[in-house]
Amino acid sequence: MLKQIKLRDRELSYTLKVSRRARRLRLTVYGDGSCSVTQPRWLPRRFVEAFLRAKADWLLTRLDHFQKFPTPLLGGAGRRSDYRQKKEAARSLVLSRLENFNRSYGFKYGRVSIRNQATRWGSCSRAGNLNFNYRLIDLPPEAADYIIVHELCHLAEFNHSPRFWQLVAKTVPDYDARRRSLRSKLSV
Repeated sequence: MLKQIKLRDRELSYTLKVSRRARRLRLTVYGDGSCSVTQPRWLPRRFVEAFLRAKADWLLTRLDHFQKFPTPLLGGAGRRSDYRQKKEAARSLVLSRLENFNRSYGFKYGRVSIRNQATRWGSCSRAGNLNFNYRLIDLPPEAADYIIVHELCHLAEFNHSPRFWQLVAKTVPDYDARRRSLRSKLSV
C-alpha cells in the first residue's frame, strides 16, 4: 500500500509491505528512486513513521544519490524483455566462472538458476542450488566474480563466519574491497 510522509520539508512516497515473516522493520531504497518499508505484522503501525524519521538523513542521502547517479543494475525487477535477452548470456558467464572457481574448491552444487530478482545478486539454498541475478552480466567482471565465489562458498559454510570469509579469500583475496565497491555503487 502506498503511503506518504513529510521528511525535512520533502514529501516522500513509500510502499508499505506488511509481512508475517518479517522480524524487524526494513527500509529498502531502489535505484529508480522508489522506496519500501517492510513491517512485521505484529508491530504497531506508529513505529513505521518513527523509524522513517530516525532514518531520514540516510534515506534522503540515498534518494539524492540515485537522482544524481541512476543505476539500472539493481533496484526493482527489470523488464521481462531485458531479462529474456540477457538470461542466457548471464547463464553462460555464471557456469563458466563457477567451473573455473570450483577447481579450487571441489564443491558439489545442484541446479544453477538465473533469475530476475529485485534485491539480490545471488543466493544459495540448503539443497545446494545456486541462484544468480541475470544483471550479473552488466557488472564489472571482478564484481561478478566476487558474487559467484560468495555463493559458491556458501555450499561449505552456510553463514558469514570467519571460516566462510577465509574460503572466499582463497580465490578472491581482495573480496572486502570488491564487496564495499559493490555496496557503495549498487545497493542501499
